[in-house]
Amino acid sequence: MTAQDQLTSGLVTEDNPSLKRNMDDPENPQPEKKLVLESSTVPEMQSSPSLESTLTNAEAPTADDTVEKEKRLPKRKVALFMSYCGTGYQGMQVNPGAVTIEGELFKALINIGAVSKDNAVDQKKVGFMRAARTDKGVHAAGQVVNLKMIVEDPDIIEKLNANLPDQIRVWGYVKVMTSFHSKNHCDSRYYEYLMPTYVLMPPSGQADSSPLEERQIPPSTEEEMAMKRQFRISPETLDYVRNALNNYKGTHNFHNFTQGKSFKDASSKRFIMGFDCSDPKIINGCEWVSLKVHGQAFMIHQIRKMVGLIILMARTNTPLSLMEKTFEENKINIPKAPGLGLLLEKPVFSAYNRKAKDMNRDPVEFDNYQEQVEGFKQKYIYDAMVKVEEEENIFDQWIKGIDTFPEFYTYINPEGMIPESALLCNQVRPPVKQEEKQDS
Repeated sequence: MTAQDQLTSGLVTEDNPSLKRNMDDPENPQPEKKLVLESSTVPEMQSSPSLESTLTNAEAPTADDTVEKEKRLPKRKVALFMSYCGTGYQGMQVNPGAVTIEGELFKALINIGAVSKDNAVDQKKVGFMRAARTDKGVHAAGQVVNLKMIVEDPDIIEKLNANLPDQIRVWGYVKVMTSFHSKNHCDSRYYEYLMPTYVLMPPSGQADSSPLEERQIPPSTEEEMAMKRQFRISPETLDYVRNALNNYKGTHNFHNFTQGKSFKDASSKRFIMGFDCSDPKIINGCEWVSLKVHGQAFMIHQIRKMVGLIILMARTNTPLSLMEKTFEENKINIPKAPGLGLLLEKPVFSAYNRKAKDMNRDPVEFDNYQEQVEGFKQKYIYDAMVKVEEEENIFDQWIKGIDTFPEFYTYINPEGMIPESALLCNQVRPPVKQEEKQDS
């Protein structure tokens, strides 16, 4: 990563309207290098066909088609329970020319006859919807999608998984009411963020005084990383992190934790039900902690920026009083923590399930698949995260980028105040590269 890339990656503002996306979607990580899992095959993005191209001209029905139409079987509206490792995919949602989780799912559904070729190109024809959108490289231990599909085959789940890569699993399904909508009926969502505790080490204090455009982010050496992975979080720092996370609870204006939203935008207000930090755990000699957040809905980048602020504050022991100021009108640059650590834990459908219970219908919940989900999460998500971090030093390069350009984070100070120099309106922002626009 060049200094220019690092400098521009966290400075997205309303000045860049081309970066705006659906603000009610979940997190949107930065692009990360592909991890090739031994037991799965992820096709190269350049050569992978879009969903539309999975239907060849010979297969597509035409007016002159003399082949007898496939036998019409009844379709049922169902909720599918899924898990996936997002490494190597360009997000959850089908996107022409991109390798996506939904693209893989639809190809498998077509192959086993659960969705007809007639309805495969347009998701609306089968009423498809996801509970939460995940972007490039983001994982999901628990995801729910709804659609109308043929479920006559008692072995349909086994056949579906046989047509999916190992890093995408469907655990089962339940038939749902015709009104069920996995996004609109989702009351809340749990997300998890894993990070090595060495990112909380105090900064070296050695500032680079050269011009911004001349600065280079130093590489991560083996000797340096061996030392950092021996770091262990102190009880005092762990308490600090937990207290800071607790300050996110409740309703706040999170306009500083997303992009393209102003303080006056009513949708900037979000309700956080809980944000907790686990006890540290040693994995391959490196200490990690798990942060779990529970909220009604999250804006783009919100969780990663919430984590990013906590890291910057904890490593400098910045007064917790700063957090309340980030919910006020002043616009500041809060960096996104690496997308590598983020995963969708599960969506929750409490109100729908109460209604389903009253009508003697099956609830939409992961309880029956918890053991399988935990096994998948360990093998295909946790292990994948650790492997990428060990090989690429993602977190170390991110924190070095922060330390290389401290001028943009002057709100991190012993007084817990936001100075004029920290306001985005007073900072010189270099142009954003085209590839960053597409991935934001």
